[in-house]
Parts: sequence; C-alpha cells; structure tokens
Amino acid sequence: MPEPTDLAALLVGHGRVVEMINSGESGLPVLNRLLHVVQSAIGAASTAFVEFTPTGGQVIAATGDAEWAVGRPVPPTDPATVCLLSGPRVREVRTDRIPGPTGAELTERGVRRMVVARAEIGGLTVGSLHALYADHAGSAAPGQHEVIEYLALCIAHMYGDQSGLPVHGDGRVVAALADGLAVVDRGGHVRLWNPAAAQVTGLPVDEALNRPLSFPLPAPGQVLDHRLPDGRWLKITSGELPGPGALRVVTFSDITDQQRRDQDRDLFVAVTSHGLRTPVTVIKGYADTLTDHWDSLTEADRRQAARVIGQRANELARLVDRLLTSATEGRPGAPPAPFDLGEALRAAVADLPGDLRRRIMLDVPTGLPKAIGDRQSVATVLTELGTNADKHSPPDSPIEIVAGSTEQDVLFRVSDRGIGIRPEHVERAFDRFWQGASGDRQGYPGAGLGLYLVRRIVQQQNGRVSLRPRAGGGTVAEVRLPRG
Repeated sequence: MPEPTDLAALLVGHGRVVEMINSGESGLPVLNRLLHVVQSAIGAASTAFVEFTPTGGQVIAATGDAEWAVGRPVPPTDPATVCLLSGPRVREVRTDRIPGPTGAELTERGVRRMVVARAEIGGLTVGSLHALYADHAGSAAPGQHEVIEYLALCIAHMYGDQSGLPVHGDGRVVAALADGLAVVDRGGHVRLWNPAAAQVTGLPVDEALNRPLSFPLPAPGQVLDHRLPDGRWLKITSGELPGPGALRVVTFSDITDQQRRDQDRDLFVAVTSHGLRTPVTVIKGYADTLTDHWDSLTEADRRQAARVIGQRANELARLVDRLLTSATEGRPGAPPAPFDLGEALRAAVADLPGDLRRRIMLDVPTGLPKAIGDRQSVATVLTELGTNADKHSPPDSPIEIVAGSTEQDVLFRVSDRGIGIRPEHVERAFDRFWQGASGDRQGYPGAGLGLYLVRRIVQQQNGRVSLRPRAGGGTVAEVRLPRG
C-alpha cells in the first residue's frame, strides 16, 4: 500500500526552502532542498531533477539512491525522454515499460516505478522532476501527484526568476527540445507537436495535431534534408518508439543557413578551380614549349608565346584580385570624397590590357562635374565592366565608354555590340557566381564574381549600377555616383 502524503513534512520542508530563498540562497542548494522535501513528503525512495537546454537534458540534482545519476546526459530524442515528456504534465510509469536502455538501467538499480512532472514556463519545458520508488504498486497515494506537480511548478518559477538556474546553458531558459519534435502514429498523423516544432515550421499546435505530417518522414535511423515550399531547409530524423501503437518520433531543425553556406562553398570551389585551372594550364603549356623547343622556335613564335603567357597571367591576376576583394567585402574603405571622374576613367583605360585597350572608344565631355566616391575604385569597376564586355562581344567590335551627368549624378556607360543580355537577367547578373547568358562556362569562362563585386563597390559609395540590352544588340552597363 503506497505511503500517504506527509503534509506536515511538506509544509515544514517548504517553509525551510522559502527561508533559504529569503536569505539570498538560490540555484542548486535550493533545488536540492526541494528534492529532499519531495522525498520526505511522499515517501519516495529517491528523487531527481533533469534540466533541459538546447543541447539536451542532464541530471543536475538527486537524492538517496539516485545520486549516482547526477551529471548523466539525457538525450532529448531518446525514446524514454519522448515518452516521459509527452502526454499529461504528471504521469506515473513502471520502469520495465520505459523503452530503451534507460528503463533497463533503472530496473537493474532497483527502481520499479516513478512519478514524473514537467517543469514548464509558458508551455516550454525547462526540466522534469522524478520521484523514484522501489515497489511495484500500480499508483501513487492520494495527493502525491499533486505534490509533485506543485513542486515542479515551484522549480519552474525559480527558472523564470533566473535564480541561479539554469545550471547549463546561457541566457534565458528555452524549450527542452530546441529542435522540432513530433510523434506520429502508424497512419502518419501527428500525436505530439512541441513548441519548437511550431516555431521551426510556422505551423501552430492546433493545426498540426491529428493531421498528416507536412513533410516527408525518413526511415528509422535515416537523415533527410528537405526543402520546404517557402525555400527553407529542414534536417529530419526519425526513430521508432518501442511498445504498442507503432509510434514514430521525428526530430527536425532549420538548416537553411547551413545549407546556403554549403552551397556557396561548393559553388565557390567549383568556379574558382575552373577559373584558375584554365590560365594556369595555358601558362604552363607555353612555358614548357619555350623551355623545351627554344632553339627550334622562330622569333615570332617566341614573342607570341610570351604574349599569350602575359595575357593569361593578367587574367589570373584579375581573378585573384576578385577573390581577395570578395573575401574582404564589407570592410570599410576610403571615405567618399570629390574626384574628377573623367581623369579617373582615362587613367583606368590606360592601364587596361593592350588587346582590350585598343577596342575602347572613350568619350568624356568637357566640364564634367566631380563625382563623390572613391577614385581608386573606378579602375576596378571599369576593368570588370570592360573585361565583361570584351568577353561577350566579337574581338573586332568597339567597346564604348561614355561619361555624362544629371542634376543628381555623375555617370559613365560601358556599351558593347555582343550577345546582349535578356531583360529577365539584368538583376540576376549581379548575383555572386552567376554566369552570363547561356551559362556556358567553357564559352564564357570566369568566376562569376565580376559584376557582383562591381555592385558592392558602387553601393558602398552610395551609387548605383545597372545593366540593360543595347538597341541594335549588345549590353549597356551604367554606373552612377553622387554628384559633387
């Protein structure tokens, strides 16, 4: 026959806990005292409290024969944890019916049943209070569940006040299961939907329960990366809950940022390796030719080989410069200041590679107002736009650079007579790693960073850059900077 609740012990013990709090004590000392109050008041063999944080649960306090468990981790996705933390706030279970190794270990240590109460703040579980018994009685004595639930609420209040708790974690208390967690039945209908699941998916509890899971369910033990209709990514795992009912526990977390970083990294490696491999291969080939066949080559052949090596080295230098600029983007540069845009354009054209420079037709009107920005960046912007025009237009066609001004801006346009750009691509072309027109990397090699960096550089100077199709074929790139 279960021992009745000792109300006197409960009142005395609770009064001593209040005295401790009033004297300034908090955290684990108060929690341990509460556990002794529970054990004494309801005649439990031992007690324990599990604290839950985003990284999982851990036993942080225990009394009696359960002190061995202090410090033990409690995985939030363990079938036993799911069973104990789902359903009613207070429940009593036999340890031989708890799934997994947890139930077996408790049974081996002489624990036959336990009463568990969740400590919750606003529906978020911060921990669980456990009263452990060595007998097989089917139910607790009258009032015991209420006592355990009450003291679990007291502990939750301590967490809400941040009175030395949580022991683990940083900042305010969060839900026990920081990852979304659901329990589904044999038919795939949701039977449990924790607060984090609602936060991760945007699907409230009342709209999720008793309805089919809104995303694919991987096989037990498998991991699935799934993209939601709104573009976000979830990492989903599942496992079977032992016992009747054929229930499955499903955990999921938002990995959108990680997925984007992985995709950017893979794309960066792909385009960079391609962009580096082409000029390096050509440079090595011509250098080997000069080394192995110098005496048999004519003077014209040697000059041609040296010219190609120089061209490819310039390509390699520009690619390295793009990569370095991309890696340091966002860092503050020189403050904007008035400068002569016409002079800056003439100097930038003079520094272009010879083959590209011969195609340039520069038109700078007299009396061009000064622009506000970074003069040194004009060379980088013009080189990228000129190289882009050179790459996508016939080698014998002109590339026109025309400067001008409005009441608000000083501007220049780079126009080519090449393959042009589709209207739907004029914004996408500024995306990092995006490749032009047909997307043919072989026909239009590059790292896909040029226009991306141009926009970043111009925007840092409070300017604007745009692309548009040119009447009669080709593309016009326009850069506008504030007028001084």
